[in-house]
Amino acid sequence: MSDETTDTRGPLAGLRVLEFAQIAAGPFTGSLFADLGADVVKIERPDGGDGMRSWPPIHHSADGGDFSGNFTSLNRNKRSVALDIKNADDAARFRRLLAKADLLIENFRPGALARSGFGYEDCRAINPRLVYCSITGYGQTGPYSQKGAFDVTVQAMSGLMSVTGESGGPPVKCGVPVGDFAAGLYAAFVSLAAVNRARETGVGAHVDCSLLGALLGVSALQTSQFFGTGAPPERLGSRHPRNAPYQGFESADRPFTIAAGNDKLWRDTCAVVQRPELADDPRFRTQSLRAANQGELADILQPIFLTRSADHWLTEFDARGIPCAPINDFREILEDEHVRQAGWITRTEMPNGADVSTVGFPVGLTGFNYSIRRRPPALGEHDEDVMSEWHA
Repeated sequence: MSDETTDTRGPLAGLRVLEFAQIAAGPFTGSLFADLGADVVKIERPDGGDGMRSWPPIHHSADGGDFSGNFTSLNRNKRSVALDIKNADDAARFRRLLAKADLLIENFRPGALARSGFGYEDCRAINPRLVYCSITGYGQTGPYSQKGAFDVTVQAMSGLMSVTGESGGPPVKCGVPVGDFAAGLYAAFVSLAAVNRARETGVGAHVDCSLLGALLGVSALQTSQFFGTGAPPERLGSRHPRNAPYQGFESADRPFTIAAGNDKLWRDTCAVVQRPELADDPRFRTQSLRAANQGELADILQPIFLTRSADHWLTEFDARGIPCAPINDFREILEDEHVRQAGWITRTEMPNGADVSTVGFPVGLTGFNYSIRRRPPALGEHDEDVMSEWHA
């Protein structure tokens, strides 16, 4: 989106962020700030840096060595400073950067940075207006605070895996690391709110964001179902506990989904499948009845859908405004015309000279044209530039 006042710097230009984090949750939080214009400086260990730098796919260059595509996706628009905070000189440099920063993002286990002299209270003494965002598996306190955590283990702990998978089958994790990325979204949102308050009051804050809390937060429908019934929700595959037909089906050639989420859409669906009598079937007359009897409903619809191609059914459903979609793989959606026209796919250069595609910032904002202002950084690439520009 753009208009006559388009600002290519971004709405967070001038905000100084230190990202002392690696792999996914912390770097994703930092990438949200960086994409919107903040000066995000990635603090990395000199001996290898962020562990995601070694994650495939690896893009090779005859001249510039190898570089990770995974790392690229989360670390564009950032700068890198290599510091070993156990080294006295590097620790002093880190303190000078903290004194100039608006926000620190870290994802160490609780207490780890405090043992190195950079816990929240230590940093607050250096810079009272600093917002200190801690992202962990289970939070700063409580019985699980020192428990090791990765996305899959918190998906399991949170209950999310218990409702993911086919009915009667084993629980499975979501194919996307939703714990890391949901925590990143919460962390960025709350941190920005705290920075805004700090600018008014001069007083910073400690943001305690956990993957467990984030997953419980986005599981609002499942948690409210438990609170209302006393029974934990069950795995339903692609089905919905309160709507039907609202799931994936097989066609003659490929799977697709339909979401006839109200009575009108249900009647239109009956017309598409040429079974108008189903609309007034006592088992399916209302939304709650269809949900309660969705197994029987699926048994009726599935043989019908197998008689024609997915394109046929999707065309018919679209013509009547019934929400539907093919079940794409990532090749199909990334090459889709809608995604192309949205401008979400962009190109970026790696430090080794390789030029690759990546998904850019996927939210439009009038007055701002998103761009990749900086390619993902080589380890320690901006050591001197940042110290000089931040006057640290």
